[in-house]
Amino acid sequence: MSDYVAQLLASVKAKNPAEAEFHQAVTEVAESVQLVFERHPEYRATKVLERIIEPERVILFRVPWVDDRGDVQVNRGFRIEMNSALGPYKGGLRFHPSVTLGILKFLAFEQVFKNALTTLPMGGGKGGSDFDPKGKSDAEVMRFCQSLMTELYRHIGPNTDVPAGDIGVGGREVGYLFGQYKRIRNEFTGVLTGKGLNWGGSLIRPEATGYGAVYFAAEMLATRSETLEGKTCLVSGSGNVAQYTCQKLLELGAKPVTLSDSAGYIYDPEGITQKKLAYVMDLKNVRRGRIREYADEFKNATYAPADAESEHNRLWNHKAQCAFPAATQNEINGQDARDLLQNGVYVVSEGANMPTVPEGVDLFVDRGILYGPGKAANAGGVAVSGLEMAQNSMRYSWTRKEVDDRLRLIMKSIHEICVGTADRFGMKGNYVVGANIAGFLKVADSMIDQGIV
Repeated sequence: MSDYVAQLLASVKAKNPAEAEFHQAVTEVAESVQLVFERHPEYRATKVLERIIEPERVILFRVPWVDDRGDVQVNRGFRIEMNSALGPYKGGLRFHPSVTLGILKFLAFEQVFKNALTTLPMGGGKGGSDFDPKGKSDAEVMRFCQSLMTELYRHIGPNTDVPAGDIGVGGREVGYLFGQYKRIRNEFTGVLTGKGLNWGGSLIRPEATGYGAVYFAAEMLATRSETLEGKTCLVSGSGNVAQYTCQKLLELGAKPVTLSDSAGYIYDPEGITQKKLAYVMDLKNVRRGRIREYADEFKNATYAPADAESEHNRLWNHKAQCAFPAATQNEINGQDARDLLQNGVYVVSEGANMPTVPEGVDLFVDRGILYGPGKAANAGGVAVSGLEMAQNSMRYSWTRKEVDDRLRLIMKSIHEICVGTADRFGMKGNYVVGANIAGFLKVADSMIDQGIV
């Protein structure tokens, strides 16, 4: 690590204490782009990385609401407007008890580079609340969303900041948020993405992140003249991203064998078929149940409860060739990474944001496996959000095939950009360096063009 990068990281940690995930995200990018600083010192002179690290705007507010018992509840709402050099701020809203300022800053920072890789005109942002939608009635979720939007509407708009869904924010929540925005502003605009198909949503948007992660894995395998056909795949999570990762894997002839939620995971050695996946979608999206019920329904599957005391996640300790972490950040630690490698996994395509700790990333890179970091591999979701914004601007809807074809081309383009950039900087096959540098250069050049703002 160069002295410049070491000093920069020390400053970031001093100015942003107790934000470990944000430190982790900044460190990964800074270590990659020091290769750029060696060739182009002008980026250091303009302190462009320091400016990218500092959010343009941070919004924090209270969200009071009344539960079904008539009791008043108070949560926190956040919006991190990180960087608008390439376009309006774009990034999801996350509803989960773990949401903190540091978590959202890490997600917003990653979003800046992810959005840059899509080639679409979008800046980066993120937001959400420590509200937990699990166990809440539809009426409670509606009241919370309406309260949150009553403040958030002041800060967003189709040409300013366009939120979307994330963990805990699906079609139901986006609908309630959009309805309140429309009510307050008295206008029907594309201010949110992930909307319902009847009122401005795009086909393939719910599927896009999972589909994109699979398309990226297919592109990586193509560099070795291989396909996903016949490959056993480990998938974590059981929400939107995991579900559609499984769906696309099945379409391409692969065999997903695991799914999980916060309580534990299931392993189905026979494979999660389309019929079984339909059961999971009903379980999670309609009945809002727990993944353990899968093992009750399909007797050949086994369920293992989560063990908070364990130093590794047993989900990653099964024989397979491919892994698709699609749950949450830092879900693959160093031991998990070693388990994956020992069990024959040589393709990792990240559907979640930063799901692998630095030790695991180093192991994947050093071993030379096909490792697609989240900012590249899961960019399909925000890419189709960008396509939804375009459709809203035109008051027009593309067909399912048109959107899916565009998504596949975008993921192919992201893969080519990552490979080409890594080669150009002498790091052949290193998708982490390729993604970080390619995203950085696009944002940094745009910021320099626009002056010190």
